Amino acid sequence: MSEETGVAEGGLKRSVSWKQGMFIALGVPLLILPSLYDVSSIVWGLCIVVWCLSVIQGFLQNLAYGEMVTVFPNATGLPGCAQTVFQPKNKSNPHDLRKFVGAFSAWCYWFAWCPVVAIFTMLIGDYLIRMFDLELAGWANLGLYLAIGLCIVILMYVLGSRGLEGGAKLGTILAIISIVPIVIIIAGAFVTGMFDLDLITDRMTAPGWSWGFEDLVLLFGCFGLAQWSACAWETAAIYGPEYKEPGKDVPKALFSCGLICLFMYFFVSVGVYGSVDNLDAYGNAALVPIAEKVFGDLGKYVALFLLIVAMILVIQTGFLGSSRTLFSMAQEKNLPSWFLKVNKFGMPTNAMLFVSVFNMLLVLIVGYSGCVAGSGDTNMTILSASAMGYCIANGIALAAFVKTRRDAKFKGLDRPFKAPRGWEYLIAVMVVIQFCVWLPCLIYWSYNLSGGLMPAILGAVILLLFIPLWWYVQDHKDDVSEDKCSGKE
Repeated sequence: MSEETGVAEGGLKRSVSWKQGMFIALGVPLLILPSLYDVSSIVWGLCIVVWCLSVIQGFLQNLAYGEMVTVFPNATGLPGCAQTVFQPKNKSNPHDLRKFVGAFSAWCYWFAWCPVVAIFTMLIGDYLIRMFDLELAGWANLGLYLAIGLCIVILMYVLGSRGLEGGAKLGTILAIISIVPIVIIIAGAFVTGMFDLDLITDRMTAPGWSWGFEDLVLLFGCFGLAQWSACAWETAAIYGPEYKEPGKDVPKALFSCGLICLFMYFFVSVGVYGSVDNLDAYGNAALVPIAEKVFGDLGKYVALFLLIVAMILVIQTGFLGSSRTLFSMAQEKNLPSWFLKVNKFGMPTNAMLFVSVFNMLLVLIVGYSGCVAGSGDTNMTILSASAMGYCIANGIALAAFVKTRRDAKFKGLDRPFKAPRGWEYLIAVMVVIQFCVWLPCLIYWSYNLSGGLMPAILGAVILLLFIPLWWYVQDHKDDVSEDKCSGKE
């Protein structure tokens, strides 16, 4: 965020150590939970390979992001970098395609993170149902989701409005609280002898797998989904401009965080697929059977309660991060100035309100479709739609990095941290993979898994709605000054 706005980016300018940056991103392992069950229906033991390779993909692209965020010290992470790089050549043309590309990347990135609130709201509901053996169906099930969602967004809005931002210290707390419950539960499976390697080696793929063309498309779709969580430790690079010594701190934070995430994704996937023979009986609440076996009735409730607390903290990360993305887009005049309003604590209250309402609508639409209409839609519908946005955002942001290396306008800029020489060529390949492999295969994967087009339609509608919105904003840019829009209370 630009320093000229007077709105703090968590108060972290040149004050973050590489260790704090590493901890900021360590809530990422919890993002594996919503997809453990659904991915296993296509591949089983092979999921472990998918997760680990996706983390390695994160190493490749996050080095590029680490360089780019130090090149543009006033940009708000990847959305800000993309909007900075893709600036219009002719500023008199309000509908310049370059400006739209950067804005659309930011919108897609927002859609990649914002539904974390709805996804984990429904996941918490699934865990509560399994924990207390609730026999809910239809409207009762939907009512539980909505009640949980309402409580969460109110809590997030109240805490966020008071300035409880996810800075370095809070990020450290988030990391510890997020990781500890998952480690305890999975480690228990190994200690008690619940883990059985044969469950993995005897079922590397789902029944009927033949390595044909369709199977490979589904496998690549798994990669498209997995990167939504396994590559999300990019947050260690996002704070590049705020490190004390970016040139030294960025690579330390990235590599440390990446190695921890690699271990965690391997550890969690091996632990679950080697300990739970029938995930169908538990659905999205994949850790419940392990907690029951390891800790018994009372211990199970304690372990799963800590896990739910960790989920709420991850929700806070998505809630605040997506709100800040909307605020940065409004700063660049890619969204209405309504999103610029902040309170006396410097928090974007209107953006947070929008995120709250948006996620409640997601829970209502998908919950009604799955619980009442019986379509089978779950939080996986939201996740796969969100992952489509992440593919597009990643592709454009990576293309922005290539442009900073090749465009004469950016080649001479100072790079406190620099990715290896020739890295732009590897990243150019990654751009092609994002758009030509991961995205189309993910769309087919979601169709195959859900038996319908709901995920693709949901993603397409939300992403494409930005086109008329952006066009309208360019034609009716507000004359209201940013100070007036800030509306500090």
